[in-house]
Amino acid sequence: MNAKRSFYYLWGSQALSNLVDAFYLVALITYVLNQTHSVIFATMVPLMRVSAQLLSGLAAPLMIVRYRLPFLLTVSQLGQFLLFGALAVYLSPHVEGTALLPIYAIIAAISFLDGWTTPARNALVPRLVRDEALLKANGMIATTDQIIQFAGWAVSGVLVASFGSFPVLLAVAAGFGVAMAVTLLIEDPTESKRRSLWDVRTGREYRRGSETRWNTLKEGWQLLWQSRRLRSMSLMDMTDALGSSVWVGAFLLVFVQDVLHKDEQWWGYINAGYFAGTVLGGILVIALVRRLENRLFLFMIVGLLGYAMCTAVFAINKVAPLTLLIVLVTGPFTELSAISRKTLIQRSCTRDQLPKVFSAQNTLMNLIFGVSLLLMSYLAERLGIVSMYLIAAAISAAAAGVGWSNRNAFAEGQGKAVNGRQAGTSL
Repeated sequence: MNAKRSFYYLWGSQALSNLVDAFYLVALITYVLNQTHSVIFATMVPLMRVSAQLLSGLAAPLMIVRYRLPFLLTVSQLGQFLLFGALAVYLSPHVEGTALLPIYAIIAAISFLDGWTTPARNALVPRLVRDEALLKANGMIATTDQIIQFAGWAVSGVLVASFGSFPVLLAVAAGFGVAMAVTLLIEDPTESKRRSLWDVRTGREYRRGSETRWNTLKEGWQLLWQSRRLRSMSLMDMTDALGSSVWVGAFLLVFVQDVLHKDEQWWGYINAGYFAGTVLGGILVIALVRRLENRLFLFMIVGLLGYAMCTAVFAINKVAPLTLLIVLVTGPFTELSAISRKTLIQRSCTRDQLPKVFSAQNTLMNLIFGVSLLLMSYLAERLGIVSMYLIAAAISAAAAGVGWSNRNAFAEGQGKAVNGRQAGTSL
């Protein structure tokens, strides 16, 4: 029961963190844009965020090997709570800070703390649930993430427009404070029982030598390369990620204006349709978990191929109402592939290896996503927005081909855990 409660504490605290995270991005982008009237300065907000998370992902293994995963989540949320409080004070009517450098510095610090949240969360889930419940747990978290992302971006825009950036940032700080309090209740059943809130070490031996630190930093990368299954999945993920940026707002807006000949309102409709589809996909995974359980590899490939086909049809379609149906259908394929991949990774490592593997994978995916943005921008400029989407579809189909060509790496123990976890709950 403790593990079951801890899973729900993790689920709830991360959902709240993701919600207020969307609030702060909209609030800060709006504030910077209103102050500078410059798109370049406004885009520095997400750029600083991604850059800091990339650096954090590289350093995360040093923290993961030394401290309990719930403690790392707590520290991340505590730090963000304090930093958002400081940012709110700086932008308050009493201080009226206008210099952008302190704002960017605080964003970088917040994002650095957030950089180890995703690998820590993804590695903690298999410790809190039994293997037979892992796919369902991943589906629940993924569905909640999509609902939060959709609702958070929609509601935050209304809140910022109605109240301004300062009150919204105060609410964000309070949200992280509540999330931190909930995270304190999480117990990792694979670790020795925590004696107090300040009992933060993992209990595993940790030496301070530079050689040991270097070995810790590179262990996740070595595992990604040395494990045949993880190497195959990394190659597939890297290929797919090269085209993953085509759904960012800028590309969609160009498609809506140049191909569908509609205004920004339809841009919002398509975004809403896509997120609705991903929510539907997560619900379907949860509902069909027993049928999917022993065929994860097959459904991962089906998800990739279905996504590639939908992207190609989206590119050549010029009827606006039909576009909404296409993006709605795209969502389930996206979630089917993503949830299957995450579950397969979780079943391919020991519990001690998993945080380091997720840190390396997150860093790699952030880097490839940055490359994808540059590549897709170049293709859109040179070949047009329709050709860009068709090329992205071909890239996803190629990723499915990479996975299928390495199918033997997924053949052994596909539906079974390999890390001997017994401490979790069946939900």
